[in-house]
Amino acid sequence: MRFPGPVTWMFALGGLACGRLENGGSVVPSRPAVSPAVASEAPSPAGSAGLAVDSHLRDASAVALDGAPEGAAGVESASAGAPMLARAPRADGDGSAAAAPEDMRLVPAGPFTMGADSGGQEDEHPAHTVTLAEFWLDRTEVTNAQWDECVAAHACQPKSEAVRAAHPDFNGPNQPVSGVSWDDARAYCSWRGKRLPREAEFEKAVRDGDGRRFAWGDEAPTHDRTVFASARTEDVGTHPAGRGPYGHDDLAGNVWEWMEDEYDPYAYRRPTAGVGLPAGCTEIRAALDELRRQHKQGFTGTNPIPVECEHSIRGGAYNYDADGLRSTNRVHHPRRYQIPMLGLRCAKDSSP
Repeated sequence: MRFPGPVTWMFALGGLACGRLENGGSVVPSRPAVSPAVASEAPSPAGSAGLAVDSHLRDASAVALDGAPEGAAGVESASAGAPMLARAPRADGDGSAAAAPEDMRLVPAGPFTMGADSGGQEDEHPAHTVTLAEFWLDRTEVTNAQWDECVAAHACQPKSEAVRAAHPDFNGPNQPVSGVSWDDARAYCSWRGKRLPREAEFEKAVRDGDGRRFAWGDEAPTHDRTVFASARTEDVGTHPAGRGPYGHDDLAGNVWEWMEDEYDPYAYRRPTAGVGLPAGCTEIRAALDELRRQHKQGFTGTNPIPVECEHSIRGGAYNYDADGLRSTNRVHHPRRYQIPMLGLRCAKDSSP
């Protein structure tokens, strides 16, 4: 899908957003873009080259800001909208009814198929069965209004002022918050008595047990289902036709969402693949070094192989073409990044 705009612009910044070559060779933006005007804010690994990217598929004013010391290593991973699906209260161990969190939807326990055997990128392969305990997941992405409550309580940092100024049309109270780092996102969820979701949990919420390609099924994205191929975000929960199998909104499109996990390109080949856990940072760094030695660039699309432990992000964003919204798409960024197309939603264990 293409829409009017300048032909191309150039930037050079290691580990940042570059289009993946998909759909017959057209440039598909499957990593969020960062403006050349602010490229110097993030570290650039030696040898990274400038890449031409179609600007009509990019947000040329995206911002990456350092919210942590340069080169900080990733932390080891730990294991108002439309009417929603009703769920019966569950019983606690003593037989009393457990009230469902009003703003969350339950993802039931059980197995699902994570990843794919073909298509996409190598880090999406192979398809494998993952079994998870039940958990709660926010019905929508966290909004600006919800984030501002945390700021007012002095528990969260304000969203990036650079992102706020560059995108005044992203600041509506019911639009998803963006321009927040991984640490910011984690602090917000903790303040709410929740946590960030794991990568496997997010994919389970999207795919159910039927291995669907998108949150709503296998049909191609349309504007009544999600926000994509656009220049701006929209209010959360306003595309009910794109609702996921358990009643969650905006699982594909609008903004990317931070995951708890560090990005492990070999996660699906690890002994822990069956429970959806990546390796720790030391093993991840060894895997990234191996990919560089073997010149296996396809594991991260057209992005340079990371030189640090980055965090997974999921769900696609407003500036993506349709195929980038697929349920198996794996993306990653350094934890310090604060960019317009990256926000969050929170998860919660179903039992204390």
